[in-house]
Order: sequence, then structure tokens, then C-alpha cells
Amino acid sequence: MRPILALVIYLLFVFVGGALLAPWLWSLAQNSAATFPKIAAAPFHRFVDRSILILALAGVWPLLRSLGAKSWREIGIVLPYGQMKKFFGGALLGFFSLAIVAGIAIGFHERVLAANLTAHKIVGTILSAIATALIVATLEEILFRGGIFGGLRRFIYWPFALVISSGIYALVHFLQPAEFSGVVTWNSGLILLPQMLRGFFDFRALAPGFFNLTLAGILLGLAYQRTGNLYFSIGLHAGWIFWLKIYGALTIEVAGAKIWFWGGGKMIDGWLVFFILVAVLFLFKFLPLGERRIEFQFPK
Repeated sequence: MRPILALVIYLLFVFVGGALLAPWLWSLAQNSAATFPKIAAAPFHRFVDRSILILALAGVWPLLRSLGAKSWREIGIVLPYGQMKKFFGGALLGFFSLAIVAGIAIGFHERVLAANLTAHKIVGTILSAIATALIVATLEEILFRGGIFGGLRRFIYWPFALVISSGIYALVHFLQPAEFSGVVTWNSGLILLPQMLRGFFDFRALAPGFFNLTLAGILLGLAYQRTGNLYFSIGLHAGWIFWLKIYGALTIEVAGAKIWFWGGGKMIDGWLVFFILVAVLFLFKFLPLGERRIEFQFPK
């Protein structure tokens, strides 16, 4: 029971705590509006998103300690010497897998390049996407694969740990934007949080969006399981994030486009991505990633 209880406490800390922290961050942003006007102007649901992420990162080490981790190596963080081949291999796979999605969607005229693109905007978008991809992929792989998956597989058979951790990963990323009207008070985040989870009651959002996120989490976890560290997973994740950022920024959807199949600006909300991810899963059988055995302990 110990790992399950620790995970439940962690999730309550992250989601409920994030909802309670958001109004304080929002108030701080309003008081600093003269210095950071863009942050202060952000909708309230973004403060809930960021609060959840902040607490998820803050709570990962206590979670790992409760699950028995004693060092960074145990969650996949090792010195980069000799690991760059894994990182770039993962990055290339992530880049080309979603490049196929973008190429097909544009080739079938379901999305087109945005008008009035300038060289400055294109270069700026690419550089921003690279920076975001590296930072977000590193943090999320430490949290979801090294932390949650790595901790759970100590106590339960690793395929079950993989599915559970991938479901949590999908849940966090499945939060939907929601408008909040009225005065922001201490419980505004708690009021908004159920609205941000409304995608679970929309079949067209749940399938394929949630399925795609879960499958992506499974692929990233499998990479960690087989390589023994997070470098391939970080590269794969970064390659995906890069395309998600530039695809939404540099292309627009065509009127009448079948978003449920092709996906919208998010890309991951279409069945086409699901088929590509399944192909990547099949490809994993042939990649020389190694096969690392992880021992687990039966919970007491």
C-alpha cells in the first residue's frame, strides 16, 4: 500500500495544492503588473496550470524518497559523458516522427503556412521552440519517467507502473483552458479545476487526445526502461515538443479541416498522430536501446 498511498498524497498535493496556490500567484502577478505586464495579463487558468507544475516539481523528490530512491542516478540522471548518442538518437526520432504528421497535413492541404511570415519570426520561433523543448523535456522526464515511473516500478511490475505513470502524465497534460469570470478569491482555483478537466466528458477530446498523450508517455517510459537513463527519453520528448511549438505557431488550419483526424494546432488532438505513435512503438522493437532489467520489491 505504501507506494499507492504516497502517489495519492502526491497527486492531492499537486492538484488541490496547485488550485489553492494559483490565486496567490495571480495576486502576486497583479501587484507586479508594471514590471511584468504580460504575466499579469495571462488568464487565470494559466496560473492554475503553472501552480500545478510548480508543486509537481517541488514534490517529486519527497515522492521519490518515499518510494525508496536515494540518488539522482536512481531516477535516470547520470553524467552526460557517453550519453549524447542516446540523446540525439531520441531527438531525431521525435523530430522526424512528428515531421511526418506535419508534412502529411500540409501536403493534403488541411493546414497551410501562416500568412506574412518573416525570416525574423521564423528564426525566433525556431529558437524559442528549441529552448522550450530542452527545458520542458528535461523537467518532465525527471518528474514523470525518472520520478513517478521510476519510483513505482520498485514496488509493482514495471509494465503496470508504466501504464499508471503514463496515465498521470496524460492527465496533467489533458487540462483544458477554462474562462474564469468574477473576482479571484482563495478558492477560485478549486472552482476552475473541474472545468479544466471537462475534456474527460467530451469523447472527441478524450479520443484521441488522451489516448495520444498516454501512448506518448508509454513510449517515453519504455525508452527509460530499456536504456537505463533519461537521455533518449529527453531527446525524444524534446523532438516532439519542438514540432508542437513551431507547428502551432507557423501554420493555420484550413476552413472545413477534419481536425479529429488531422489534428489542430496542438497536433496531438488528431488520430493521425496516434497512428504515427503506434508506428514508433513498433519501431522500438528494432532500435538498439538495450534491455535493462529492473528489480522490484513487493510492498509490505
